[in-house]
Amino acid sequence: MEPTLEELQYPIGKYERPENYTPELMDEWIAYIKALPSWMDVCIENLDAAQFEVPYRPGGWTIQQVVHHVADSHMNAYIRLKLALTEDNPTVKPYDENAWAVLPDVASVPVNVSVTLLHALHRRMVAVLEQMNPADWTRTYYHPEKGRSFPLWEMVALYAWHGKHHTAHIMSLRQRMNW
Repeated sequence: MEPTLEELQYPIGKYERPENYTPELMDEWIAYIKALPSWMDVCIENLDAAQFEVPYRPGGWTIQQVVHHVADSHMNAYIRLKLALTEDNPTVKPYDENAWAVLPDVASVPVNVSVTLLHALHRRMVAVLEQMNPADWTRTYYHPEKGRSFPLWEMVALYAWHGKHHTAHIMSLRQRMNW
C-alpha cells in the first residue's frame, strides 16, 4: 500500500509542541541533537549523484535540498540559541526556507559539506546545551512570523524533532526505492 502524501510529508508525524519540559526530556532532546550528524551520515551513505536529485515526495525537496536545509536551519537555531542566552528576548530574523533551498550553493556544493558542517555545529550546540543552568531554559527569543516568544527548552524540542523528521524523509525514500 502506497503511503499518503501526508505520510510522506510527515513520516514521524507533525510536530507537537510540548506543554512543558523535564530534565529527562531535555536529556532526550539533547541526545537527539547530538546524534543527528551521525544519523545524516547513515542517510546519505552510498548514494550517488542521481539519487541525491530524487525528491522524498511528489512536490518535495530532493535529498540534496533536504540535507542542505537541515544545515541551514540548524545554523539559524544555533544563532537563535546564542542570542537568547546573551540578550533579553531578542527578535530573530525569519527566513524563507524554500527560497534558500533553490539558491545556487544547494545544487553546486556536495551534501557531505553540509553533513561535515552539522558535525561541527552540533558539537558546538551540544556543548552550550549541556552547560545550561535551569534558568537558561526559560530564556526566550521572539519570532515575528510566529508572533510569539519561544523559550529555549521549546527550541530544543523543536530541533530534536526537526532532525528526526528530515532523516525520516531520506530513510523512508531509501526504503521505498530499495536503495
